[in-house]
Amino acid sequence: MHEVMYIDDVDQAAALLKPVRIELLRRMVEPTTCAVLAEQLGDTPQKLYYHVKTLERAGLVEKVDERRVGGIMEGLYQASARAYWLSPTLVGQIGGRRRVEDDSNLTYLLGLAEELQQDVGLLSRRISGDAPSLGLSAQIELRSAAERNAFMRDVQRAIQQIAERYGAYDDETDGEPDNVYRLLLACYPQPADRSLD
Repeated sequence: MHEVMYIDDVDQAAALLKPVRIELLRRMVEPTTCAVLAEQLGDTPQKLYYHVKTLERAGLVEKVDERRVGGIMEGLYQASARAYWLSPTLVGQIGGRRRVEDDSNLTYLLGLAEELQQDVGLLSRRISGDAPSLGLSAQIELRSAAERNAFMRDVQRAIQQIAERYGAYDDETDGEPDNVYRLLLACYPQPADRSLD
């Protein structure tokens, strides 16, 4: 079982995005049968078998074993991953990507967030264990426009110094892919309410 399955295929996403299938995946961390799932969810094994097989064809569930129960063979199914992560490229920006000249607007920030999510998803396919990575988060109170502008200048200066110290990577150079690291920084006003209700 993978820790994360990155989904950037529309057919896989379509197979996943049904409430009953999401609930099935939650209950399939350990191998289980359609009969057990039907008992837990108060549904018929036949109906849930249809959903499980759809998930299996999409690569989201694996048949890990089977056993004889009475006169029939019963499959044991398990989720292929502990978490499923949908790529933002499944929808993308309406009208296609535009070059954003202003790196301080929300469209640019959203583009960076999409790139980060895609990079992490692709890493999850390539690296089975932990990747040597670093995540930082901080909340900073900036009380005035002048203080905000000074903070932005300080951050830009610090990132520039780091890039100069460790050598900025150019796509055209012959750097070894495993030695190249990406640094993204996002700075934005904290939403008053993080829920999307």
